[in-house]
Amino acid sequence: MKVHYSFDSLRDIKNPVVTTGTFDGVHVGHQVIIKRLNKLAMIHNGESVLITFHPHPRRVLYPDGKGKDLLLICSQEEKKILLRETGLDHLVIIEFTREFSKISSRQFIEDLLMKRLNPRVIVVGFNHHFGHNREGDFSSLYKLSNHYGFDVEEIPEQDIHNESVSSTKIRKALLEGNIQRANAYLDHYYLIRGKVSYHPQRSAQFERPVYIVQIEEDVKLIPPDGIYAVNIHKESSVEKGLLSVNKWTLERNLLSPVTEVEFCYLDRNLATEGGDLVFHFHKKIRNGSNTRDNGKIKQLFEKDLNEIKDLIY
Repeated sequence: MKVHYSFDSLRDIKNPVVTTGTFDGVHVGHQVIIKRLNKLAMIHNGESVLITFHPHPRRVLYPDGKGKDLLLICSQEEKKILLRETGLDHLVIIEFTREFSKISSRQFIEDLLMKRLNPRVIVVGFNHHFGHNREGDFSSLYKLSNHYGFDVEEIPEQDIHNESVSSTKIRKALLEGNIQRANAYLDHYYLIRGKVSYHPQRSAQFERPVYIVQIEEDVKLIPPDGIYAVNIHKESSVEKGLLSVNKWTLERNLLSPVTEVEFCYLDRNLATEGGDLVFHFHKKIRNGSNTRDNGKIKQLFEKDLNEIKDLIY
């Protein structure tokens, strides 16, 4: 998958089959769109192209409203990891600004997609809107397709067990700590990627190596306080482990929550200092504990380790 950061490098793409959207989480509905995108690219002897935006449009357009507290399922790098696994040919990440938001849906198609890409097919998801004030939709795309000679397809809404899937529902499940429901909506494991550093105090406390995870973006959605069963991925190695989330508030600024994420391996320790790891969440083991008793904390920790030994994941 080639990653582009402007429309300027897209002129040589052969018979582009294009879709656009935020694709936060790359959930099951997104995957259906991309699967169709790749299939159409193969049918037309072309290449699949996904155009997405960063930052999230809602955070730019409504910084003091509904975008202010919007948390994202995926960081930028996590989204790349997930999209790379779909077999997508090209990912285009466009900086979303207030100026860009003023482009009308017709301008977006005519001045950007047609002049820079000349798509063979445009694929959109159910109830997709684009352009200034979300004025563009499947109907307007269909009208323009007759004028410019491209095909357009709309992918039906997806559901899991007769329940429609959306990034909003996934965020809600994650914020409730319902990892298994979120994973079902996603059709893959919820993940966190970050750099790690050794935590000598916690390691001494638990008598085994413990590491702190540095979260990549402050808009990344982190599940609530608790202990989680995870798989820890480093290159081709995968290990079972525990991951602890602890959200606390700075005494000097009660409006600034700080999230600590730490982990340890179940069986053996990989060299991790300063490296990037990816954590796949399987389930929540228990809520966080408020006890300050070191003996009690260690006892709970050993119980957690024993519990995940019996989990198949």
